[in-house]
Amino acid sequence: MALIDSLIKDGWLKTPRIIDAFREIKRADFMPDNIKQLAEVNQALPIGQGQTISQPLTVVFMLEHLQPEAGDNILDIGSGSGWTSALLAQIAGSNGKVTAIEIIPELKELGEKNVAKYNFIKKGIVQFICTDGSKGYKEQAPFDRILASAAGNEIPKAWKEQLKIKGRIVAPVRNSIWVLIKKSKKEFEETEHHGFAFVPLVEDK
Repeated sequence: MALIDSLIKDGWLKTPRIIDAFREIKRADFMPDNIKQLAEVNQALPIGQGQTISQPLTVVFMLEHLQPEAGDNILDIGSGSGWTSALLAQIAGSNGKVTAIEIIPELKELGEKNVAKYNFIKKGIVQFICTDGSKGYKEQAPFDRILASAAGNEIPKAWKEQLKIKGRIVAPVRNSIWVLIKKSKKEFEETEHHGFAFVPLVEDK
């Protein structure tokens, strides 16, 4: 837990419910066996299929800006290893719902298998869908929070439409993380945070 302690000490990790989630959900449980010993390393690491498990600092930064709460209906796009889906499920709790979207079938299965270690699927908190995340997921909309872990060239219109008023989107666009807060049906407060690196968002051609 030295990594989490250092992220708290350095002021990145601040919100008690988010801190609790990082302590409960072990990053190693979402990593391939041959690199589990690197779980405390603060960098993105490969999980296969050309994808990565995100750098802990980046995930902390995104969740602190997303500010998920108990009972939230959350869309997790590019769920990959399932780590962010499990963190979000821990915060959303038994009255919440996390829809994890992953376009690569092998990774959808991997994420599902990893998250199952925490019983969130059995409890009906997390559902995994293999589809194109750029289209959002209308069937479970509207969402309180939308998180994306892969970078596109813009924030898709579908995500904005599927977000509740006062809801938040935290998503990478190229090398920045954007935070959008929905003020009204058409109006968003947008903030850009520079200096990040992400795998590209895979979309259906």
